Amino acid sequence: LQSSSTKKAQKVFDEAFRKHFLSKLSCFSEEKNSIGQHFSQLQENNFKAIAMIMFAQYVQGGTFGKAVKMAEDVTDLAKRCAAAARDNPDCLKPLDRIFLDTICREENLPRFTDCCAKKDPERNDCFLSLKNASRGFISPFERPNAEVACKNHSQHFSLGFSFIYEVARRHPFLYAPTILSVAIRYDEMMKNCCGSAADPTHNLEELKEDGLRQEHTCGILKKFGERTLKALKLAQISQKFPKADFVTVNKLVMDIANMHKDCCRGDMLDCMHDRVKLMFICLQKLNGGKIKKCCEKPLLQRSECIVNAENDDKPADLSPHIREFIKDKGICERFAQEKDKHLARFLYEYSRRHPEFSAQMLLRIGKGYEDLLTECCKTSAPDDCCSRGEEELRKHIYETESVMKTSCDIYKEKGDYYFQNELLMSFTKKMPQLTSAELIKFTKQMTTIGSKCCQLSQDKLLPCAEENLDLVLGEICRRHLTDPINAGVCHCCSSSYALRRPCMGKLEIDENYVPLSLTPGLFTFHEELCTIEEEKVEVGSNKAETLMLINLIKYKPQITQEQLTSVTAAFTAMREQCCKEENLSTGTLDLS
Repeated sequence: LQSSSTKKAQKVFDEAFRKHFLSKLSCFSEEKNSIGQHFSQLQENNFKAIAMIMFAQYVQGGTFGKAVKMAEDVTDLAKRCAAAARDNPDCLKPLDRIFLDTICREENLPRFTDCCAKKDPERNDCFLSLKNASRGFISPFERPNAEVACKNHSQHFSLGFSFIYEVARRHPFLYAPTILSVAIRYDEMMKNCCGSAADPTHNLEELKEDGLRQEHTCGILKKFGERTLKALKLAQISQKFPKADFVTVNKLVMDIANMHKDCCRGDMLDCMHDRVKLMFICLQKLNGGKIKKCCEKPLLQRSECIVNAENDDKPADLSPHIREFIKDKGICERFAQEKDKHLARFLYEYSRRHPEFSAQMLLRIGKGYEDLLTECCKTSAPDDCCSRGEEELRKHIYETESVMKTSCDIYKEKGDYYFQNELLMSFTKKMPQLTSAELIKFTKQMTTIGSKCCQLSQDKLLPCAEENLDLVLGEICRRHLTDPINAGVCHCCSSSYALRRPCMGKLEIDENYVPLSLTPGLFTFHEELCTIEEEKVEVGSNKAETLMLINLIKYKPQITQEQLTSVTAAFTAMREQCCKEENLSTGTLDLS
């Protein structure tokens, strides 16, 4: 339940945006709003909250007081610009320049000296490159003392300014609308919990996945460009709204792509503005079906709800096939005259018919169709050439479904621990340059995907498995950008977004890897030999056993399955013998 004060705050926010939104809906253009216009639309507290998010995300190591000061300085300027000083040169500056100028005027921020010396837009790119979302860069958010938390909440604005600051600096790629949505729920929770023993930080966990997904999207945009991002969103939106016509879906794709461009650039005011523009969904026929309840929610929660809503039902009269894209006599002419539009229509029509496919698989199908037309339209008999397209499509679908089915069969047969060990063996051979901790982390994430997705029905398996796996592969690729892994990973991370998962799957032993040297300490274990660490590896497994497996493959990448089984058995026997001793000191595995 919400308190009357929180409902009132949401109502004021919604009404301010709704008035602006409805009056300007037909006039939206690509022109960016000025700082004064943003202030008028958002109102003071919301503007100040978004300013706080931007400063906390750019200056992650800055103090709360410094972030508040910078947010207040920019808000004062915006207030003056909205009131009467619109001709002031400062009011006409681009938003990113205003915010970065404010940071660069601050003293005692030596980390940003080099960035501040650059000119725009290189300056903004430099600031973005310094954002760090890795765990441990900033200490974890600890549950605050109830009295301190309630005091901070009462002193720093209705949206929970200290909470916004702490969340934003730990999640520098999380979009402002997401943070504000959680902040409103936090505000309500604090009102209910202050003076009680309730935990005021329990809803922070949900931010981690949102932050990962948004950083992932920004990574796709940066590496593969706007065309790939638009294709991905076209596939996803066509699946979610199969009853919508192509024009409506295409407009939504363009707006979403523009939103991600602004959000990924760190421009959270335009990011918020773009998110509100997307609410035209609720003003059209799309507001029925599965998203009807979303359109009844407060504005800040509405878009989040729509993103997480299930796909709408397909139209009853939707034909199962789209053979006109293969057999129509005018295909090559349309492909030559309006290539991107023709390919977009194909992806739209195919995606809305196949909610059981992952978006990444749909992109591969779209790429296959493009390659088919590129080849066939050069021949003297394009119809005969194109006719083989359906067979190639069936083959790709079968191969993809077979890979997922085989993985799930292994998971169901062997369980978490042995399934993760299988992944560890495979990925240590593919990427031996990764640390043991990284290999354990990535394979644990993949094992979690198995436990989550393999229990689903066949029509839900592919979207669940491949789209979640794509997040893990994206994290591996961002790790590669920071510290290159090897040439094979480089190729998979750079060549094609749609083909990234199959590419990674086909990687084999890195032939250029120089194996570890056999040193006395490589297979010598101490007290960790008998210690089960559930946080490090799967329940029932042993840290020493996991490290032995990784080091063994790094020492001898060409090891066969039979040899590996033999060494693992010897290790298990050694561990059982050593762990019976009352005064365990050291155990050494003899590989001779």
